Amino acid sequence: MPEVRIEAEPRTEFGKGASRRTRREGRVPAVLYGQGADSRHFTLPGHDLMIALKTPNVLIRIEGLGKAALALPKSVQRHPIKNVIEHVDLIEVRQGEKVTVEIPIRVSGEVFSGGVLDQQLVQLAVEAEATHLPDGVDVDVEGAEVGTAVHAGDIELPSGTTLVTDPEALVLHVVAQQSQAQFDAELGEGTADGDEAAPAEAESESE
Repeated sequence: MPEVRIEAEPRTEFGKGASRRTRREGRVPAVLYGQGADSRHFTLPGHDLMIALKTPNVLIRIEGLGKAALALPKSVQRHPIKNVIEHVDLIEVRQGEKVTVEIPIRVSGEVFSGGVLDQQLVQLAVEAEATHLPDGVDVDVEGAEVGTAVHAGDIELPSGTTLVTDPEALVLHVVAQQSQAQFDAELGEGTADGDEAAPAEAESESE
């Protein structure tokens, strides 16, 4: 995975007021943790950071603070409505160091007619070298028939990558497509069960 270089500026003011001023200037407060050193506080250009974070587990080279540092996103805080980045925590890594990250599962293809794809996992936890993290894994379900199941251990991983997720974990399977009549019947059964449970609950309350 290629590095993304971002120029940082030291952060000397703290608190909510200082953070708001920083964001108004188009920058994002950030903290870098790791490698046995004290955490470092700085700001990053908001637009550059937003573009970089569109890539899962992006490797960021932080420059402008003396010696450059390689970092991975640890947590990203976004505004609940505007969805803009308000704060980011980064973890420092070194070339050759192994880290555990979650990578996306990309599913392609159409299952066999009469089947419906039921995907249980959208990410896999893997261990890989920090500077050679995979950007995801691919699963092709083209023509998969009802009953087909793919577990974590069935997915081919890039060279140098080790699976951390339980190999027996179900990633996806193909189930039979329900007719409207079957769906209505199951819905009716669920309603009936709920109706039967209500008197028992009321009796319990009266006791």
